This record gives sequence, structure tokens and C-alpha cells, in this order.
Amino acid sequence: MVVSGLRWNRVWVLSLALCVVFSAGCRRKRYENPITKDTQQPDKVLFDKAIKDIEKGRYEVARLTLNTLMNTYDTSEFLAKAKLAIADSWYREGGSHGWAQAEAEYKDFILFYPTLEESAEAQSRICNLHYRQMEKPDRDPTHMMRAEEECRQVLTQFPNSRFAPEAAQRLRQIQEVIAESEFRVGTYYHAKQSYPAAANRLSAMTDHYKLYSKADVALWKQGESYEKMGPRFKEQATSAYSKIVREYPLSGLVEDAKKKLTGMEVAIPEADPVAYARQKYEIENATERGMWGKFWGILSKSPDTSQAAKSGQPPMTAFRPTIPASVPIPGATAATSSDVTVGEVPAGSTSALDTQPDARQSRQNQGAGTAAPGNPQPQQPPAAEAKKQDNRKKKDSKKEKK
Repeated sequence: MVVSGLRWNRVWVLSLALCVVFSAGCRRKRYENPITKDTQQPDKVLFDKAIKDIEKGRYEVARLTLNTLMNTYDTSEFLAKAKLAIADSWYREGGSHGWAQAEAEYKDFILFYPTLEESAEAQSRICNLHYRQMEKPDRDPTHMMRAEEECRQVLTQFPNSRFAPEAAQRLRQIQEVIAESEFRVGTYYHAKQSYPAAANRLSAMTDHYKLYSKADVALWKQGESYEKMGPRFKEQATSAYSKIVREYPLSGLVEDAKKKLTGMEVAIPEADPVAYARQKYEIENATERGMWGKFWGILSKSPDTSQAAKSGQPPMTAFRPTIPASVPIPGATAATSSDVTVGEVPAGSTSALDTQPDARQSRQNQGAGTAAPGNPQPQQPPAAEAKKQDNRKKKDSKKEKK
């Protein structure tokens, strides 16, 4: 009796699990932009039918119904809603083809109805569809860059919309991945002892993406790279260490940065109270990735954005590469730019370039040039000259015979 009871319990639990799975699969996902107006107008009836098809996953049927509405009732008050619903159907359908069609429809909607609140939502959807197609920092950055551009567009074009806070957080997450990509490249150059390249990558990244979760580590490697480049870059090295103390006061590298500054005989800056409050907020609200998240993160192509900042203003300009500090600057003096200088040759100077022969000339040309100066044609060898004379004699003999 006990065994049969256990079997029935297992069957009951399995049946309950199957019911939950099937009910979740059959549950309809409600449409976000319905028409609340209660009317039996033909265009409203068509719209409601299309929305039901969208909720049930019949996207092609829904788009045919919406196109019928727009073509038949071209003066309908629901035209904007119908056009947005077509874009939403492509967005829900998903896939690279569906998202490409959705982006085109959303762009078209914003062009036709720029003042509607739904335009901000359409721009936010464009940002999200590129965000969902983003790959890890060491892979194709196309969707990463597009997502940053489109999310920035939400904040610039629709700053007062209810979608602006969500777009700002999306932008922080996207910029975390971009900064991680630059950080990995800079760390690679640092490990390979290519210190000018490492310093250039890391300094450009830390100046632009100050909200990056590993900005303090990047500044430390940046300072080390400038130190390895020699005493001429002491100012850049101390600037990197000072930023750790001033802008990341809760970092574990603050004490080491202070020791570096003391050894360089540079004054230790005070911590910025705004930076202190922001970093404290980030530590208190950090998102820890669970065991399953770490496991599936290895298999997933999507990047990890759990360490992205949750406060602060994200940069609103695109990231641009900079010129390394070791490259000479035009117009700068040799003491501040580089050991290599460029200048004009004084008139009337007799340098080795003017007095010595050109090393690019071959020995054969040099020998020919010494025998007949001013004549660019080299002399013919004796065998070739004798052959020419024989040919001339043969031609003259043939003429005499004729």
C-alpha cells in the first residue's frame, strides 16, 4: 500500500508539472498597445481581430488583416495603431529576418508620427532588438555599436518619455560590453609588453567609459604602461594613479596607487564625494550572477551585463580611438613630444646627401656614369657591339647583290 501510494504521488506530481508546462505554452502574451475605445466600427473590428492573431502567434494573418484595414479605411483614426501593430508583429516573431523587418517598420512609424508617444516606444524597441542580438566582447561588434547608437537616440530625441530611464540603463549595459572589449585588447598589449599600445587603448577607454566596472584596474595597468615607457611619461602615469584615488575611492587598488604617488613625490589627491557616493551605491546594489547563470553564460553567445553600472550619466558621444602619447605632435617641441624632430634644411648647406653618391644606383650604372657623365645610356658590352656590326655587314651585302 505504501509503494502504490508513492507511485500515485509521483504520477500526480508529474501530471501537475505537465499541466504547468502546457498552460505556460498555451498562455497568450497580451498585446501592449490595444485600442481601449469600445466601438463596433469596421476598422476597429479588423484591428481587434489582428491583435488576437498577434497574441496567438499568427503573425502573417495579423499583418494581412492590418494591411486590409490601412488600405480600405485610409482615413481611419486607427491608422497609427495599425502601423505600429505591424511592426510589433515582426518584433514578436523574432529572428534576424523578423527583427530587420521590425526595425524598418519602426523607423517608418517614427518618420510618419514623430510626435506620438508610441514613437519613443518604437525607438526603444529598435534599441532592444539590437541589444538582444549583441554578442560577447571578443566577437562581432556590429549589433553592439548599433545598440549603443539607437539607445542614445532614445535619450536625445525623446528625453522626457517614460522609456528614457530604461534606455539609459540599456546604454550602461551596452557600454559595459564595449569597455570590456577595449579592456581586453589593452590587457593583451600590456601582457605582450607593447606599452605604448596598451597605454593608448586603456587611457582612451577610461576617459570615455568612466562607469566601467573595471575602470580602476584599467587605470592601474595604464599607469604601469606609462612607467615602463620611461621618465618622459611620468605625468601620464601619475595622472592614472591619481584618478584611482580621486574617482574610485572604494577600489582595492587605492592604497597601492597612493604608494606609487608617494614614490613619485606627487601629492595624493582627495577622494571625490560624488564618486564615493556613486561607487557605494553600486556596491550595495550589485547583481550577483548565480550558478546557473555562470554555467549557461559559457554556452550563450550573449554578453554578461550583470556588472554594469546602475547609476550615473552614460556618455552620449561615440567612442573614438586616440593618438598614442609616444607619437610626435606637429608643432610641439622635442622635450614635450618625442626625441625625433622634423625641420627644414638650411639653404646652401652641404650635407652628406649632397656630396655622397646615391646608394640606390647599381654598380653597373655607376660604372657607366663615370665613363660618360651626363649620358644616362649605359655602354654596350663588346660582344653585343660586335654582333650589331655583323648584322650591318649582312644588310649591306644584300643591298649590293640586289
